[in-house]
Amino acid sequence: MFLALRELWFARTRFLLMGAVVALISILMVILSGLSSGLVNDGVSALQRTPIQAFAFEQGTKTDSAFSRSVVTEQQAQQWRDRPDVEDAALFGNMIVNAKTGSGTPVDLTLFGIEPGSFLEPAAAEGTGLRSDTDIIVSSTLRDQGVALGDTVILDRLGTTLDVVGFTDDKRTFGHVDVAYLPLRTWQEVHAGAKVGEKPGPSAYSEASVVAVRGIDGSVPNLAAGDAAAGTSAKTLDESFDSSPGFSAEMMTMSMIKTFLYAIAALVVGAFFTIWTVQRSRELAVLRAMGASTGFLLRDGLVQAVVVLLGSIAVGVPLGLGLGSGLEGSGMPFALETGPVVNGAVLLAALGLVGAAVAIVRITRVNPLTALGENR
Repeated sequence: MFLALRELWFARTRFLLMGAVVALISILMVILSGLSSGLVNDGVSALQRTPIQAFAFEQGTKTDSAFSRSVVTEQQAQQWRDRPDVEDAALFGNMIVNAKTGSGTPVDLTLFGIEPGSFLEPAAAEGTGLRSDTDIIVSSTLRDQGVALGDTVILDRLGTTLDVVGFTDDKRTFGHVDVAYLPLRTWQEVHAGAKVGEKPGPSAYSEASVVAVRGIDGSVPNLAAGDAAAGTSAKTLDESFDSSPGFSAEMMTMSMIKTFLYAIAALVVGAFFTIWTVQRSRELAVLRAMGASTGFLLRDGLVQAVVVLLGSIAVGVPLGLGLGSGLEGSGMPFALETGPVVNGAVLLAALGLVGAAVAIVRITRVNPLTALGENR
């Protein structure tokens, strides 16, 4: 270890350059983690905060954008309520609409149709709950678009007027669109395309997008048995995220980018230590001739790799967090969360160490007699 630290000092310029590259990769890792978390929050934060364990979709519904394709009935919801491992189940409506505020400002909304007073109704951090058919509780982020308590929202094409009576205490979005909770009966009329003064057919009032299923004591009920009884296709809450518009494609894209980032980090570190090992092959040969074991030299090289990686990541991650904090609250979907950042830093260090280890293995092929002979 003494030799490794001395080499770090005497070749500090090379190691500092290498460390700067790893630090930049660490910064990029933090930014990508923030973007990934931000996309998740912007895509499904309203679903994440729904106090249920599963959604039951119409049988045979395609996964992508399943909420907009699925149609279930009150009879199917009742079948789920009758299950012994289900605490409660309710129809849940989901659709995205275009609207304007009373002042004419365009807004996009995801309408969540729920029974007022049910377990699906969110607590209003400001304002009141759903008391009449035209009341809506909206995401707190709609304040940024100038929406205030008492404002009206008019749905395009239908002319339906909704009154903002409450705000949630946090961000609630679905498909990157702010959510508005409204009575299920009103949602059913909007979903059926009924204009102001019109009423849809009686069957419209017994339908919704999915059945929201709440298990006993927060446990996931037997979904297969429930599906068999109700003729639905149920997914756990986490699995239902893939049914948000574009969610799967976004997550696959971000995962691919991060995978390439980690692979590049391993290759860069491996290439550096390969060159470093070749450049000091004569010194290593002398150490081998003096009786140094292969294990000693391998540990020596790995110590250098650990110091460079940990030091660089320790510098890069705080810098990335500093840059990322400036992006939070902007229009970009960005959210810094401890878990993804820590996991990314650990993975970056581990893969960098793997790359360095592969390069340092060259030490085992150093022939002290040949290397010393080249110096004659």
